[in-house]
Amino acid sequence: MFRVTEIRELIRLMDETSVVELEVESEGARLSIRKAQAAAPLPAVAPAAPAAPAVLPQAAPVEKTTAIQEQTAPATPEPRTPEPKSEGTGNGGGKSEVDASLYTITSPMVGTFYRAPAPDADPYVQVGSRVDEKTIVCIVEAMKLMNEIEADCRGEIVEILAENGQLVEFGQPLFRVRLD
Repeated sequence: MFRVTEIRELIRLMDETSVVELEVESEGARLSIRKAQAAAPLPAVAPAAPAAPAVLPQAAPVEKTTAIQEQTAPATPEPRTPEPKSEGTGNGGGKSEVDASLYTITSPMVGTFYRAPAPDADPYVQVGSRVDEKTIVCIVEAMKLMNEIEADCRGEIVEILAENGQLVEFGQPLFRVRLD
């Protein structure tokens, strides 16, 4: 169950960023927060002549609302799918056999990406590291909770796409893995 202070902090953080939707799952409770779509501001009308006063339309006040939905039923995680790369040849490119076997590990939540369990510890994985479905590849910190992220696939890390300490979005690619 989420505390009211945690929910308020998430809403405050969302208001300060461009994040439109956020889903957080913790201990079987799931929280979904979405920003309401704001109306586009009306453009200012320039004066017709220098002597004429400027007429500016008044924009209607934009209501800032946030929809919150909390579910206590355990949620099933969405499976991550391989993301094939295409080669940029200028004419649409094509899929190569090597790139078709690349799997993208994405962030399951908004938070801070950490490659190691502690600042002075070795990273969980490096380029060239072998992983399987249960190998922990990183931590994403959200609401002061350290969430260990597992590879969910078997293969070799070929690319690390996020920097240590970087804020990551939901669904943002973190690693590319060459599948076995």
